[in-house]
Amino acid sequence: MQDITLDEKLEFLRRPEAFPDAPERVDIVETHFAWVFLSRRFVYKLKKPLKFHVFDFTTLEARRENCELEIALNRRLAEPVYIGVVPLGRHDAKMHRLPTERTLEYAATHAGVEATDLAALIEKLARFYAATSRAPWDGPSYRHILAQRLEGYAAELTATDLPFDPGRIRRIVDAGLKFVREQPELLEARIAAGRVVDAHGDLRPEHVFLGPEPQIIDCLEFSADLRLLDTLEEIQFLALECERLGRSDIGRRIEQLYRQRCSDDGAGVLAGFYRSQRAIVRALLCAWHLHDGLSVGVEQHWRERANWYLDAAAAAIDAGTAAPRAAGLVS
Repeated sequence: MQDITLDEKLEFLRRPEAFPDAPERVDIVETHFAWVFLSRRFVYKLKKPLKFHVFDFTTLEARRENCELEIALNRRLAEPVYIGVVPLGRHDAKMHRLPTERTLEYAATHAGVEATDLAALIEKLARFYAATSRAPWDGPSYRHILAQRLEGYAAELTATDLPFDPGRIRRIVDAGLKFVREQPELLEARIAAGRVVDAHGDLRPEHVFLGPEPQIIDCLEFSADLRLLDTLEEIQFLALECERLGRSDIGRRIEQLYRQRCSDDGAGVLAGFYRSQRAIVRALLCAWHLHDGLSVGVEQHWRERANWYLDAAAAAIDAGTAAPRAAGLVS
């Protein structure tokens, strides 16, 4: 099986007759790190043999281990969906296919979102956050890691081969670093309260399937460290993504439900900082696509998306850091 080339594997998985549920066609989605093949009832994910930043999937064993880890992690929030790892060179994962029209993304942009669906989503997340493991850091370590992450984002986004204004990125990052320096009690209290957890890590509307028993798929499986997030930061990310879809109202409702259900007041300044963090990360992920030798139109798409996130990062950190000054003027 190991003698089969990657092209041969891809060609095989494009064929409807390769799948046990006899689909009329196979839909294919290519992500940065995998190919996803959607048959009538099932979804198969084939990992790319890549070495990229924090991971190395160039060996069969590494891909198999990552698939098994992805299954285990995603069953935390979508247990009925993830079936297991099946043998195609031992490195593709199998899932039940869920209806696209049940995603939060589709509902937000086409059908409308029911209040009961959002309540069920937050209830599931609240139970998950209560049960998942806590970050192994103390308060000062957490602030150090936040500062390190910011400097790392700045270094990558200001690389000479990327079409972004270094001064603009530096202003966003410096505002974040200033927050980390000047708000030690606020950030360290989050660690003390157990709010920084092994989270989902990639909580986007297209990963959320609504209903009485919501399912949340495609967690960030390849880096345990990057999955360690404040629960408020993860919720801010979902709200940010709703804003990108033109549905800030849904994002605000999600924030409100989270604060109520998880008893997390989360000062406005903290919410703004966390939203800025997630926006910078998304800008960086968009920028990674610009190294892929894309067509002019696709490259333009990712450049515009990255700039949208940079605008959002600047707006969020500016709004958050302005909050204490505004409050002081009123008092």
